[in-house]
Amino acid sequence: MADEKKPAAEEAEKEKPEGAEGEEGAEEKPKKKIPVMAIAIVVLVLVGIALAGGIAYFITTSVVKNSQKEPESVSRFHDPGVFVKLGDPKEGILVNVGGVKAGHFLKIGIMIELNPGKKEVITEGKLNPVAETKLMDTVLHILRSEPLDGYDASKQDALKEKIKTEVNHELGEGTVYGVYITSFVLQ
Repeated sequence: MADEKKPAAEEAEKEKPEGAEGEEGAEEKPKKKIPVMAIAIVVLVLVGIALAGGIAYFITTSVVKNSQKEPESVSRFHDPGVFVKLGDPKEGILVNVGGVKAGHFLKIGIMIELNPGKKEVITEGKLNPVAETKLMDTVLHILRSEPLDGYDASKQDALKEKIKTEVNHELGEGTVYGVYITSFVLQ
């Protein structure tokens, strides 16, 4: 009976390929799988990093685009506007600045470029009287409430932007294209 087992064991050894022995053959297979799995993990990690970078880039660019957008009613390129001079046609606006007791006066010429498409503000190329009243009231309020150092030459652009923003708020977004200061005397 022992003889019967020996020939079966010998046949099993003959069927195995050369160099492959019981335990040694089993150890070689996992060694081959480990590098393939490591490569697969590295590739998956790199793909994940690339996806995260792409998503971060997309979010960042969309946030930057949204923050730089102009209001839809005001485009960067527009039809020529209607220019309106505020105050007296020759003198402009004369206003007391810095408070009643300050004794400072500002004589300023302001031209406002208005959107000709705003029919409630511009009628037949002229400023509507109601819109003119609101416009003058808003500009005078800004000029009176501005502190004296707000009239410094370096802050002129900020003053123009403030006038534009407030008038657009009062008359409707997209009404004012630009504000231009044509003369300026502070005493």
